[in-house]
Amino acid sequence: MPLTPENVESYPITPLIEPVPDEIVVRLGGVDILRTVWGLRVLKRGQAPTYYLPLEDLRADLLALPGEGICAWCAQAYYWTLRAAGVTAECAAWDHPEARGRYKSLRGHIALSALSMESCRVGGAAALPQPGGRYGGWVTPNLRGRIEGAPGPQTW
Repeated sequence: MPLTPENVESYPITPLIEPVPDEIVVRLGGVDILRTVWGLRVLKRGQAPTYYLPLEDLRADLLALPGEGICAWCAQAYYWTLRAAGVTAECAAWDHPEARGRYKSLRGHIALSALSMESCRVGGAAALPQPGGRYGGWVTPNLRGRIEGAPGPQTW
């Protein structure tokens, strides 16, 4: 079933977390490194959704030592490098093990950069990285509206 059309300009200003009803599959180096039907996504006005996927569904043998950073709305972030079949994706994933408040449900989940993966699919539809390289959103064919980072006037 095709993904439901959505306009990113109608997403809330304050990030909102919601479950993803579709199967998500991520490939790196010709290997399915993650397949789940238990994903979450973060919606924020003007941005493509960022998908957070259960750590238990990611092949743990592919993760390398994390780096650290700060997320403006979610607390401490840890950045991960993934290696699969001889392909290395540096700092291509991040998680928030100490997320608090309304973002607490992100604990135990990891976000993967579509820019660094061979492919990311949501409900069978290919996802592309959010333009600009600043955010980790996945752009699926059902999204409408101006996405932050895309060429053209920026109005956020």
